[in-house]
Amino acid sequence: MTSAHNGSTENGAVSDKITVDNALDNVDVTQFAIHDMRAHARAIAQGNTVVVFDTTLRDGEQSPGATLNTQEKLDIAQQLARLGVDIMEAGFPAASPGDLEAVKMIANSIGRRVRLDRDGKVAAPPIVAGLARANKNDIDKAWEAVQGAVRPRIHTFLATSDIHMEHKLRMSRDDVLETVGDMVQYASSLCQDVEFSPEDAGRSDPDFLVQVLEIAIKAGATTLNIPDTVGYTTPEEYGGLIKHLRDNVPGGKDVIFSLHCHNDLGLATANTLAGVKAGARQIEVTINGIGERAGNTSLEETVMALYTRKPVFSLETNIVTTEIHRTSDMVSRYTGIVIQPNKAIVGANAFAHEAGIHQDGMLKHKRTYEIMDASAIGLNQSTLVLGKHSGRNALRAKLEGMGYHLNAEELKDVFKRFKDLADKKKTVTDADIEALVGDEIYQPVETWELIKLQVQCGNNVIPTAVVTLHNNKTGEEITEAGFGTGPVDAVYKGINRIIQVENTLVEFLVQAVTEGIDANGDVTIRLEVPDSRGYSQTAQGRPRRRLFSGRGVDTDIITASAKAYMQALNKMLSTVDNESSSVNIAADTAVLAPAVS
Repeated sequence: MTSAHNGSTENGAVSDKITVDNALDNVDVTQFAIHDMRAHARAIAQGNTVVVFDTTLRDGEQSPGATLNTQEKLDIAQQLARLGVDIMEAGFPAASPGDLEAVKMIANSIGRRVRLDRDGKVAAPPIVAGLARANKNDIDKAWEAVQGAVRPRIHTFLATSDIHMEHKLRMSRDDVLETVGDMVQYASSLCQDVEFSPEDAGRSDPDFLVQVLEIAIKAGATTLNIPDTVGYTTPEEYGGLIKHLRDNVPGGKDVIFSLHCHNDLGLATANTLAGVKAGARQIEVTINGIGERAGNTSLEETVMALYTRKPVFSLETNIVTTEIHRTSDMVSRYTGIVIQPNKAIVGANAFAHEAGIHQDGMLKHKRTYEIMDASAIGLNQSTLVLGKHSGRNALRAKLEGMGYHLNAEELKDVFKRFKDLADKKKTVTDADIEALVGDEIYQPVETWELIKLQVQCGNNVIPTAVVTLHNNKTGEEITEAGFGTGPVDAVYKGINRIIQVENTLVEFLVQAVTEGIDANGDVTIRLEVPDSRGYSQTAQGRPRRRLFSGRGVDTDIITASAKAYMQALNKMLSTVDNESSSVNIAADTAVLAPAVS
């Protein structure tokens, strides 16, 4: 390896990356189009590879506070492609013009660019899917959004449980059967790759599901997704349901059965693995398991279970596992959803050992208490220690070892922050570097920029903050003062006097990135704002809260708090600026009628 002091290292690495990118751009992507979808589905259904359908950008974004703008969705989509997901559900195009545009941008960019697989070979771009309720308006918008991809997919759904049919849809079983046939056939007339989901399949009558799925196959569906929408089933029940459907649905052995589980009882991963054992060959997952309520099946848990227990499952995936850690960190920082320390695979404690007996065993043989290597998910194993004398090339090498692929401008910005931190701390840890990357790179478009912050607080003193912000659109710079019950409250009130947007702080969390009194503070907040999109429900009709998250990192926790608040406000302003009129899901009754134009 070239020395970190050799000035040519960085330019050489950048040059190599440009060469690879140019080579990929010159590959004829149309050669990867699927011409016979039935044969393609049959090969997967009867094979030993589990395809990964990632719905972080759709179901995951329905997590309270996980609102993403278009650029953030593009960034995550690019990383998901690098991770090797086979299908990415990029959004729900009928929800709003903004959602439709974001899905279209992903389809026309990520969906049309080849990538490298886990062996470093050129691979097809991911299938880009758009979600649609079983009505023509939704299906048309989904097709409009995804048709630019080399491998487009329409994913349509209709509830089949008695409780949903009676109370939400107000449809009979015959109505549902007719609608499924008509709408899947309509979707198939536009797109050869159609996935159908009987919503709340986990609580549906299995024999009725057989009828529904038979009609869906005849109408053109090649993937049948079986959702445990409310996380109600147990592994034995769910695995049994998948087996029952594969055995009894005519043509069921020639289509892909897919698994979509929620974690309300903490069984999402177990249920998904049970479904895989029963013959399903597609898993629907999210990064870090984010999603509505208790979340979805976690991609990293399911993939690493198949990876680690190959003798049990005898199956594989196309996931580049060394990209898991970086993808997890990106999604956490963009959404503002902090990963719990004891989260399997990607939690801070996942590879930590404190108990004396465990430490003793690890020193003698690491497999005594570790069933997988941290390096398998991309966790850095480098012994390179950085401090205030470290140069840009050393930082670049460290970042590359940690899985962060920054361009020259991003590296310049992170290096400046690194030098500032190194002047305050003797040693900059991997955790510090990850926090810096997240704080510097994963940022929304800044309408307002924090220029100066001064705080006065203490015993028998009214906490006072003087804040100076710069508006990057108008060029004006405004200074205001705020008074509060504490220094953070004073800072936020000062910012509010300048920006003047209605919001309510609903969550405030501060954590130390590392140990020691010189540690970076990592602040996460959530703001709730009035809904501006014209709809207040998710695709499944559940209440939607309009939340925006922000994270800030600094050795001064007051400054970190201000950064987090500014990030959340800038997210909100950027999102609102990009939004126009949207469909009103709450009022939309199109799904209730069998025939809707």
